[in-house]
Parts: sequence; C-alpha cells; structure tokens
Amino acid sequence: MSEPILSIRGLTKTYANGPRALDNVDLDIRKGEIFALLGPNGAGKTTLIGAVCGLVRPSGGTMHAFGHDLARDWRRARARIGLVPQELSTDMFETVRRAVAYSQGLFGKPHDPARIEEILRSLSLWDKRDAQIRALSGGMKRRVLIAKALAHDPELLFLDEPTAGVDVELRKDMWQQIAALKQRGVTIILTTHYIEEAEEMADRVGIIQGGRILMVDEKSAMMERLGTTEAVIDLAAPLAALPPAIAGFPVELAEGGTRLVYRGGNGQGGGRAQVADLTQTLAREGIVYTSIDIHDSSLEDIFVGLLGHNQAEAA
Repeated sequence: MSEPILSIRGLTKTYANGPRALDNVDLDIRKGEIFALLGPNGAGKTTLIGAVCGLVRPSGGTMHAFGHDLARDWRRARARIGLVPQELSTDMFETVRRAVAYSQGLFGKPHDPARIEEILRSLSLWDKRDAQIRALSGGMKRRVLIAKALAHDPELLFLDEPTAGVDVELRKDMWQQIAALKQRGVTIILTTHYIEEAEEMADRVGIIQGGRILMVDEKSAMMERLGTTEAVIDLAAPLAALPPAIAGFPVELAEGGTRLVYRGGNGQGGGRAQVADLTQTLAREGIVYTSIDIHDSSLEDIFVGLLGHNQAEAA
C-alpha cells in the first residue's frame, strides 16, 4: 500500500478554559479516495480541518501531508491543499471571475484565464462570471467557494459541509461535481450532516465524537459488519410461544403473538437470506403469515447506533 497523502498522529486541541476539541486523533488518508468524516455538531470535524489547513494551532500531535511536516514546512504542503469552508467567507462585492483569479494568485500560481474558465464552466458558473457574488443564490455562492478552492489545482481538497443549505436537486448536482474531481485524481475529505451524502460518495468513512475518532473503515465493510436486517412478519393467527423450529432464529413475538420481529444478519444480504430461511420454516410448520416488511440498516442507522452506544458507555 502506498504512503498516505495525509498522516495525523496524536492530534489534540484544547482551548483555554474550554473543552478538548480534538483528543489524540490518529488518521491516515489515502491518495485518490473520498473520505467522509461524520459526527454531530461540536464533534471536532471543523477543528480537525482547520488544524490541517493552518487555521487552528494544535495543542499537540503531528501532521504530515505529501511527506512534509505541517509544523515545519507548512507553506509547501499548503500549496497542494484546497479548502471549501462551511461558512461563506469571501468579498460579496467581488465578481465571480476576479474572486477565483485572486485565489489563483494567492498561492503563487501565474494568472491563467483559460484554467479559470475551465473551472467556472465545470461548476456551471461561467454565465455568472461577471456577476457580483452577493447577487448569487446560496447554492451558486457555495459553488464559488469550490471554484476558489480549485483555483490553485490542489491535490488534497477539504469540503466542510459543502452542500449545507442547498436544495436536494442542487445537492445531487454537486455530488456529480465532487465525483468528477475524484476522477481527476483529487483526494477529497468531506464533512457532512447529510449521511446519505457519505453513503452515496465515500470510499471510507470515519466517525468522530467528542474530539475522538470512534471508527474508520471502508464504507462497505462498515455496513457489512455493523449493519442489520429487520423483518416484521404479521401472522394470520397468534402464537402463544415460539415453536422450537424457529426459536433458533433471532426473532421475538410482538403484538400479542400476532407479529414476529426478526433482527439479525448484516446490511449486505446475509440477513435477507436468513429471513428467506425463516419464512420457509414458517411454511413447513404450517404457520401462515399475511405480510412481511424487510428493512436493511443504512449508514445513518449505523451512525446513530454507534453514537448512542458510545454515549451509553461514557455515562
């Protein structure tokens, strides 16, 4: 496996008279991946991004990007990193084209009108190139932030809540833009409140809470290991108890014996196969059911369950 493009070890951040925003964070980011960092408000997502991008001074730990120690050789590494912040932070009276050109020069890049045009066209902003940013819609303003972050052709791009406040249609359009960046070889670290965003795009997922990384894994592996299948089976006649033939399945009686509830397997099909075995067993036992509803857990189910479990352990 190749060296990580970003390697973080023991990263901490404690604010004066405040909580520990980052608590001994270890994290490696692979070249060319989309990594989604999930966590509730105040979990430390934005602080982590700020530390890597030079906006937050860590209290301890080390960070290396592209082989450079960010504490000693920050400028060389930062020139290869782009940031799309959560908050709109640009001159609202500036035109779109001039704002992007300014970001291009900020990192020592020569003025390249053709590259600026390419970026603006890829984000459907070319028609707005001479409009003042203040005149744009919220979604367009967020696209301008992405354009500014891409102006110096970063190899590692941070997207902090990139689709916050935009409608569903525009959000999906921006997903396509992010996927196109990955195709060009850009490594992307994404924070989001929209867990379906991570489920749609991410290769790997990290979950952070209280400044601590709870878990990092391939998205598919996380869903397979932690996901479950739930099936609700309504029976034609109530059962007083579970027959021995189905007692070995992870099921329980509910609704006065008129309903069987199955919880087991995983989110990648194992549970559904077991539910099929269960229904065949019911048929062999002469137990008639009138309906069945099957649900595989989503990444959101896993996320909520993991956070709840961690809070219970901490209590």
